[in-house]
Amino acid sequence: MFSDADQIFDVVVNHEEQYSIWPVGRELPPGWHTTGFTGERAACLEHIGTVWTDMRPLSLRTAMAENAAG
Repeated sequence: MFSDADQIFDVVVNHEEQYSIWPVGRELPPGWHTTGFTGERAACLEHIGTVWTDMRPLSLRTAMAENAAG
């Protein structure tokens, strides 16, 4: 399914702002939603590489910011 060269994917993101790809037309796992970007696997992964610049989960980034603030 994920290795099919002709498969079209949605770029998806979860509540922790972690990105992945998911085959178009398949039910999303709980906690994930589409970002609006759809395309072939390579294009989706390139898009993720552009928008997901901080791999740390949102909860970790928030905790670190709160800790740094005092």
